[in-house]
Amino acid sequence: MKKTFIVVLILLLLSTPVLAESFSYTVKPGDSLWKIAVKYEVGLSEIISENPQIKNPSLIYPGQIIKVPNIKDIKALENEVIRLVNIERSKHGLEMLKGNWQLSRCARYKSNDMVNNNYFAHYSPVYGSPFKMMENFGLKFTAAGENIAKGQQSPKQVMNSWMNSPGHRNNILSPSFSEIGVGLAKDKYGTYHWTQMFMRSTK
Repeated sequence: MKKTFIVVLILLLLSTPVLAESFSYTVKPGDSLWKIAVKYEVGLSEIISENPQIKNPSLIYPGQIIKVPNIKDIKALENEVIRLVNIERSKHGLEMLKGNWQLSRCARYKSNDMVNNNYFAHYSPVYGSPFKMMENFGLKFTAAGENIAKGQQSPKQVMNSWMNSPGHRNNILSPSFSEIGVGLAKDKYGTYHWTQMFMRSTK
């Protein structure tokens, strides 16, 4: 099936910081770093980087204490955007988009990449196009799209911005997509950078 690619962008307001810390997790029998990553919907590589004392990521044992990135507050904002997207889609009788945490992780990396490399664009100097980036994160799709925004202080504000922009609105209301991921990051000035990624996964 031919892949459909849609991209649009927007730049607006200023905002307040988003903070993330780590918490301690006690390994239980049957755990693996991958199972812990899935449980808390964070990347395996993020857990590994938080735990340099683990020499072999394939070998952990019950009772071991590891650090897990705590992005609960960030995910709450991201998930609120997903909820608002589905409200808009429901008004038009469209299929609800399923939140995909791995797609949200990819979108979060994109937002952080824009912060770290001081750019605001769909094409990343590190990851390339959004579609190449998604593929490199192991996501397989027949259709994909991306919205980005900068500066809005809340999920409601960023959704209002996107819905008032025809290109962004088209992505949000596209019948081509079945899954969504939202990623949020902030720069040193406390400015929010938002990324929405959409896709229809291959079966």
